[in-house]
Amino acid sequence: MSQFLSKVAGAITPYVPGEQPRGRAFIKLNTNESPFPPPQSVTDAIVTASASLNLYSDPEETLLRAALAEYLGVAPQCVSLGNGSDENLAFIFRAFCDDEHGIAFPDITYGFYPVLAGFFGVPYAEIPVRDDFTVCADGYAGLGKNVVIANPNAPTGLMMSNDDIAKIASSNPEHVVIIDEAYADFSGQSAVPLTAEFDNLLVVSTFSKSRFLAGARLGYTVANAELIADIERVRYSWNPYNVNAMTLAAGVAALRASDFYREKWAEIIETREWLKRELRRLGFEVTDSRANFVFCRKPGVPGRDLYDKLRRDGGFLVRALSAPRIRDWLRITIGARADMEALARALEHM
Repeated sequence: MSQFLSKVAGAITPYVPGEQPRGRAFIKLNTNESPFPPPQSVTDAIVTASASLNLYSDPEETLLRAALAEYLGVAPQCVSLGNGSDENLAFIFRAFCDDEHGIAFPDITYGFYPVLAGFFGVPYAEIPVRDDFTVCADGYAGLGKNVVIANPNAPTGLMMSNDDIAKIASSNPEHVVIIDEAYADFSGQSAVPLTAEFDNLLVVSTFSKSRFLAGARLGYTVANAELIADIERVRYSWNPYNVNAMTLAAGVAALRASDFYREKWAEIIETREWLKRELRRLGFEVTDSRANFVFCRKPGVPGRDLYDKLRRDGGFLVRALSAPRIRDWLRITIGARADMEALARALEHM
């Protein structure tokens, strides 16, 4: 660190992204990317938009907001877009959290939440998940803080019901409740309909996972129009051109290709369920993940040892965890079926 780094920046513990390998070819199952590319129509839309890169993107993001609102069954003024859902979360933290308005989240969850809290100087509380890693809604009822919960949760893949989400939102009317649905398309459930019922509820999601656009960086928030206006106030103070023209075009094209995506989601879900069965057959403990990854451990085998063997001997990259409660667990992205079968064969000999 240089002598010029501010005290606030110096105190932050940055988020560590999953390894992006260079050189050696791995079967990459560590960052929950899709094994499939987007359809040709999305690629074509990106190419067409690239012809106008001399112009700024539309700061009102009109076409994509309208298309997304229609897809979700909400009004366009109830949608805000971001450069990946991490930016949407940053806008929300900036809009509704400060040193007097803290936030709570599970102790086992997406590691970016405490980073954002530190970045914005927001006090936070970590609510322990149960021994089976499920999130207990009662722990958030009437909490008197803002709340953010990933649903399905990461890295466990476990899901809470919309009834539980409604319980949390209704019991914290003076605070916002953020539901991070990065993996919801693989679960068959979304809290978006609840945003019409609860004025304090925000749902955040992304095109990275289920729309196969991780490299394009596109996320969104759904909430009532007043909350979205607050977020847009922050966005226009941060970067009104936050989503580039090619990504805006890709988003519209992706929404028009919903049949293609639903077929691929079904394929990913089928492979996920197959892998869960195979892992259990091999003696692994596996959560009932509803995401595009599985969360597992082999009793008696340190997680880091298994990670190292997969990387060194099998050529597989998976995600190892370091938090004390989950240090022996691995998070494994659902890849192509052939890759999952190869992984199962490798694990059978470890």
